[in-house]
Amino acid sequence: MPKQVHISPEIQERLNQLADKYQASGQELLDFLDGLLYQDYNTYWDYIHLDTLLSLQSPVTDIPDEEIFIMYHQITELYFKLSLHELNQLAASVRPSLETFKVKLGRINRYFEALTHSFAVMMDGMDRHQFLKFRMSLIPASGFQSVQYRLIELCATDMVNLVDQEVRPAFIAAAKSEEEMYQHIYWKKGATIADTGAKTLTLKQFELKYSEKIIRHAKNFSDKNIWQLYLKLSPEEQANQELKDQLRLLDLNVNVFWPLQHYKTSVVYLARRPMDVRATGGTNWQKYLPPRFQKRIFYPALWSDLEKEEWGKSWVNQVLDEVKNS
Repeated sequence: MPKQVHISPEIQERLNQLADKYQASGQELLDFLDGLLYQDYNTYWDYIHLDTLLSLQSPVTDIPDEEIFIMYHQITELYFKLSLHELNQLAASVRPSLETFKVKLGRINRYFEALTHSFAVMMDGMDRHQFLKFRMSLIPASGFQSVQYRLIELCATDMVNLVDQEVRPAFIAAAKSEEEMYQHIYWKKGATIADTGAKTLTLKQFELKYSEKIIRHAKNFSDKNIWQLYLKLSPEEQANQELKDQLRLLDLNVNVFWPLQHYKTSVVYLARRPMDVRATGGTNWQKYLPPRFQKRIFYPALWSDLEKEEWGKSWVNQVLDEVKNS
């Protein structure tokens, strides 16, 4: 015999609210209750699509450590998606509150800190000889082709701060369109052949697939990237030390610590004497990854002239010392 349920005032209130909700959609509450009655329980594996997630690793060789390489990059892209999730929420606010600003920046910084600290999975967790074998099967694919990372950069700062540093002053002096800035975006030098200046296939593939998307994104965030949102705050809010610390930390996390971990790992796997091993995409990692060569700074107004001049230098020297002593 079915159990008789006592309808308390609280339950009756919820039923009334549900009835109003579903009536607005042209349905009766009873229909939805029938659906709920026959609906199966949710499970963890169904909710996160576990079987699908675990099937997304498709190595192109039978070398065991290639799966580590694939999974780590997939984890990285999920962290990038988390960061974009927070950045899109900030951008959706006409003027986010100081507290919201700090909360969102804190989340993004934690995502990047987790990424940076987890890089040991790559640096210490793969057999170098296995890596140097399977990497040849990946050509011309490269982590350089991560579009989410590029979108994060454009959400974080004015696009002119991502222009190659050799022409950046001229672009700052005379306002340029997103299309013009994109032609001189800093990362293109990282995927060109140093001797000839020709684009690598890695860069050609990336531009063919993503150039239009990146330019649209840049235009969309031109007035609502993190720096522009910061400028909309009151002078008192802009002076908030916790907020400035979070902005400076984001600058370091994205532009120093994260690329430096790439550099450190590249030194371990690709550096050899008398000649360095070329990256799978033909990227010039020796010049592209060290922060001091790019001097890419999201928030130059928050750093002193000396800090900008020495950008990333001490961290690179520290890494080189660690590698020498390892």
